[in-house]
Amino acid sequence: MKTANANHGAEAQEPRWLLLIHQIPPKPAYFRAKVGRRLQRVGAVAIKNSVYVAPLSEQSHEDLQWVAREIVSEGGEATLCKATFVEGLRDDQIEALFHVARDAEYGQVAEEAREITSDLPPRLAKDDERREGLEVDLARLHKRLTEIVAIDFFAASGRVAAESAIEALERRLRRSKGPEAAKENARPSRADYRGRTWVTRKNVHVDRIASAWLIRRFIDPDARFAFVAGQGYRSKDREVTFDMYEGDFTHVGDACTFETLIDRFEVRDAGLTAIAEIVHDIDVKDRKFGRIEAPGVAALLAGIALGERDDEARLELGGRMCDALLALYRRRKRG
Repeated sequence: MKTANANHGAEAQEPRWLLLIHQIPPKPAYFRAKVGRRLQRVGAVAIKNSVYVAPLSEQSHEDLQWVAREIVSEGGEATLCKATFVEGLRDDQIEALFHVARDAEYGQVAEEAREITSDLPPRLAKDDERREGLEVDLARLHKRLTEIVAIDFFAASGRVAAESAIEALERRLRRSKGPEAAKENARPSRADYRGRTWVTRKNVHVDRIASAWLIRRFIDPDARFAFVAGQGYRSKDREVTFDMYEGDFTHVGDACTFETLIDRFEVRDAGLTAIAEIVHDIDVKDRKFGRIEAPGVAALLAGIALGERDDEARLELGGRMCDALLALYRRRKRG
C-alpha cells in the first residue's frame, strides 16, 4: 500500500481530506461489492469510480488503511494519500457529496419509521400484540440512526427528520402521557422570543431558509441569526435553536420545522398554508401534500444555495422568494 501527500502546490494549506485510490481485481466477483459496502460503512464517498474521499482524521485514516490492506491482500492496488483539494472540486462541493450520501441514509430511516407509525393508533394499548415486534423495530431504527450519525461528518440536514420520525414512533408506543407530552403542546409567548439570536446549522437550505423568514416576518422582527456546525452545539443565553438536533423548535413527528413554528406560535395568515405544504414536500420528501409547485420552488432554492455560499445572503434571497409566495397565496385565498 502506498501513501502520498497530494498537495499539488498548495503546501501552505493543511490537508483536509484522505483519498483512497484503488484498483480491484475482477475476481472474485463479490469482492468489489464487499469493498463498496465497507467504504459506505466508514462514511467515505466516491468522487470517481475508483477514488473515494473521507475527511482527514485519525479514525478515517485507520478505517481506510484497513480497507486498503484488504484490497492489496486480494491482489488489488490501493493508494492512500492526504490532499488539500480534489481536482475540479471545492471543499464545500466535497462536503455536499457527504450531505447527499448521509441524507439518503437518513431518509431511508425516516421513511421506514413513518411507514410503521402510519399504521398505528395515536397511543398503542399496553396489551396490543404488535408491541413486541414494534419495540424490536424501534431498537433497530435507533441502531441504524446511531451508525449514520457516527459517519455524519458535516451535520447533514436529514438527521433532524429521521430523529423526529423515530420519536413519533416512540410516542405511539408510550403507555401513558407524561410531562414530555405537556411540554410539546405548550404554547410559547411571542413576547418572550423578541430580540433573540436564533441559531441553526450552517449551509442553510429549504426548511431553515423558510423558517428564518417566518421568524423574522411573524415572530421576532428583530431576530438575529447565527450559523453553527450543529453537532454538539450548546445554546447560550438569549439564543434560540431551530432545525437542529434537540433544538428548541425543530421537526415534530412528520412536521418540518416551518410547520412546527407555525403551530407552536399559532401563526395565522391566509397565505401560509400553501407555503407550509410546499416546504414540507421539499424537506420531508414524503409527498404528503403533492404540491405541484414544490419542484419549481426546490429548483429555485437549489440555485440560491449554489450561487450563494454565505448563509445571510441565502436568507435574504430566500426571504424575498417567500415574500412573493405569500403575496401570491394571499391573493388566491381572497379570490
